[in-house]
Amino acid sequence: MKDNAAEEHLYLAFSHQYRDSIFPLHTSISLFLLSYCDCKLFKVFLVPTGEDVGDQCVTKNVAGDLEVHLISRCQLPVVVQSCSLPAVVVKDDKFCRAGLSVVLRHIIQKTFEADPSKKEVLELLGFKKTCLKACAEVSQWTRLCEISIPLAVERFLTASPEHCQAIPPDILLLERKLGEPVRVHNDDKIRRQKLQQQKAGAKAAVPVLGEEATEELKPGEIHEHPPSSLELSVAFSKLLAQEAPEANREAPNIRRTKTSDLPLLDHVFAEGLYFTVADLVLLPCIHQFLVSSKKQGKDLVNLPLISSWYRRVQEVPGVKKAAGKCNMELLQLPELVFAPEEQLQYSASVPDELEEDHEDSHFIGGPRPTMTKLMENGIEAKFSPHPCPSWTLDWTSLPSAVSPGEGKMSRDRALRKQQQLNNLVAAVTKLAKPGDLIVDFCSGGGHVGIVLAYMMPSCQVVLIENKELSLIRAKDRSDELGLNNIWFIQANLDYFNGTFNIGVALHACGVATDMVIEHCLRARAAFVISPCCYGFIQNTIKFKYPR
Repeated sequence: MKDNAAEEHLYLAFSHQYRDSIFPLHTSISLFLLSYCDCKLFKVFLVPTGEDVGDQCVTKNVAGDLEVHLISRCQLPVVVQSCSLPAVVVKDDKFCRAGLSVVLRHIIQKTFEADPSKKEVLELLGFKKTCLKACAEVSQWTRLCEISIPLAVERFLTASPEHCQAIPPDILLLERKLGEPVRVHNDDKIRRQKLQQQKAGAKAAVPVLGEEATEELKPGEIHEHPPSSLELSVAFSKLLAQEAPEANREAPNIRRTKTSDLPLLDHVFAEGLYFTVADLVLLPCIHQFLVSSKKQGKDLVNLPLISSWYRRVQEVPGVKKAAGKCNMELLQLPELVFAPEEQLQYSASVPDELEEDHEDSHFIGGPRPTMTKLMENGIEAKFSPHPCPSWTLDWTSLPSAVSPGEGKMSRDRALRKQQQLNNLVAAVTKLAKPGDLIVDFCSGGGHVGIVLAYMMPSCQVVLIENKELSLIRAKDRSDELGLNNIWFIQANLDYFNGTFNIGVALHACGVATDMVIEHCLRARAAFVISPCCYGFIQNTIKFKYPR
């Protein structure tokens, strides 16, 4: 760490310790990633959720050589008190990151920045560094890793014996996902190599590496224990920082094969061919599920793909070492052989609402037919006069960093944004009182929040945005203005659980507008919102329509 001024604090919830895991599982996952990355950049705090927790209960056998401190929730920095844990904040700073995916991605990025030789750590973020970047509403893997699987396992572990006989539906969904064809950015090339391999008589199955494989595979050892499929060869070549296996130029009949006729690729790891942070999130969860199932005498024959994945992940360099630090005694599962019809039988047990394919059919129509349907059912838009028709900001008198033009947009777009801000700021100014806390949800580059913080120095303004770069740009503008009444939270909006007086959102996309309104209603806060400019909503795991 370069200096204490840049020290970052990581806050993790602690409810109880069970076997070799700390609960909630989000905490075990975070500690496991720290161990895998061998990251000592963060000062780690456990925040008990109950009253009767002693230091010795928490800090013993947490994560090997990782130093952990105990802190009560009332001692947290004020900005962190408003967020669900895990959360990271630079000491004495006003920029907070909250939510499992955001925090894990930040740990990975900081580890690589501190030691650029750890390229395998950066590779955890996947192709284009987007693994777990999208929020749970739009990404199946973020939803599974951040919400569904941890919750399903926690419920399974705490359920009474009569209620935990069946495999949780979300575990079955993961099993089904592992059986789906893999799509990667260069899959046409790899699929042609696979076809050539098949025609040469090579096996197409994807078994784990043999049991004789060592804990830490070295580049030379992959030749001693060659993978039995093209997918494994590609995956482990990437893990060992080798070039992918070169194939001879495809035969003419291979080159002429239509893409639709090429063999599909099988999963090696959770998201596809490559080992990512998604695997490190799932491992502590699936490990606890498997340990509990084994103790209950459950047969894992219904989960052959999860079992194969669990064995395969253990062969990744660094995984067993990290598990040892976290006191995780990984199981040695036998290889399962199953008939396809058996897998289909248990996959059919996944409820429809958990399937990504259940989403609404493509939207048909447009504004006019939609408005007609609403009017036919007695629903009609009613317009009221603008509460502040003559109110406007004198943009020429304001510092340039206040103007949306500073937020990397064209002159014409910046002018339209100023007109939008005139309307929102006018309404908020009429509602706000000194001491109020105003939250700019889905703030983007901070166009609304920065103007509000500058114009109302007696109010505290919080910007909440899931995109890191947008929020960093907003903070840079705020620092240029010297604003002291503004906080920045990189998180999905439902990870903000603090109290506030006024909620603001300008063009929060799609369902996010309704999520903001619900958040404000729950907090009994006033809100000033300009809805999504796309005019399109759809059902998600958290929101269903009509409402």
